[in-house]
Amino acid sequence: MRDQPSYRPPPEDVLEIGAPEQFAALAHPLRQRLLFALGHRPFTVRQLAAQLDAKKGNVAHHLKVLREAGLVHIAETRQVRGGTEQYYQRTARHMVVAEPQAAGTAAMLAAFAQELDRSPAKTHLTLRHLRLSPAKARELGETLTQLVDEAEENAEDQPLHGVLVALYQQVPPVPPSSTNLTTQHTQLP
Repeated sequence: MRDQPSYRPPPEDVLEIGAPEQFAALAHPLRQRLLFALGHRPFTVRQLAAQLDAKKGNVAHHLKVLREAGLVHIAETRQVRGGTEQYYQRTARHMVVAEPQAAGTAAMLAAFAQELDRSPAKTHLTLRHLRLSPAKARELGETLTQLVDEAEENAEDQPLHGVLVALYQQVPPVPPSSTNLTTQHTQLP
């Protein structure tokens, strides 16, 4: 017996995140995890709750927020035992945040940390700082994106792996000569 109906790929290949309601929707770790889970195929509220170890009511609420923000849609409905089962899917295969906002980034990193914590296999996590020209940084970003895009095998019987790719320029440190090391004393009358 099939628990999953056939489905079509998301209606869009790339969705650029930019609307305030989209940023608000991304500002919760469970919604981030829902988007991660819906990255490859549609699921019902019940299936998502089981997969994410969350309550069905919470999942339904957060799916509603994601749907209102245009990040997920109902891909298919199916009649079961006198009711209607809805399969949710992301609206785009890739979602790109052109100008990340702190709340959404924090939620994504929290969701990522939760996924790392639940991983049954050994994880690989590295943070490096590199000195790169703007051209070299752009080239590295394009190469990383291409590498991730080409890595997927699309084999349904293989485990899913999460990949977080971030390339950002650090705020330059304040040089020691620009700090004022003198102490000022205030005299009270």
